[in-house]
Amino acid sequence: MRLRNRAGDPVDPVPFIVVAGTAFMVVYSIGPIYLMSLFGVGVATALAGSTVVFLPIVAASYHRFVRADRPDLRAETPVEWRFRRLVYAGVALGLLLALLSLPFVEG
Repeated sequence: MRLRNRAGDPVDPVPFIVVAGTAFMVVYSIGPIYLMSLFGVGVATALAGSTVVFLPIVAASYHRFVRADRPDLRAETPVEWRFRRLVYAGVALGLLLALLSLPFVEG
């Protein structure tokens, strides 16, 4: 896959593929169950709602990791900063999943 940013420079497609794949996994594994159990919608409506959430995530990740990517800046950003951002994103995702599971906790 030859992806190019808006300047025409080739970019690495792996970050976009990872984000889109992770978004697909999370949205389609949690979304329909969440919508069907809490709001009582049907399967088709739950899948449509999950698609409505998934498509903007993919569009935003494509813009961020492909169209607006500047490979020359990656060498200027220290590895520690990039790793710290990755850890913060993982913590944020974990907190989001915990927040989404609160309605299912009985007590």
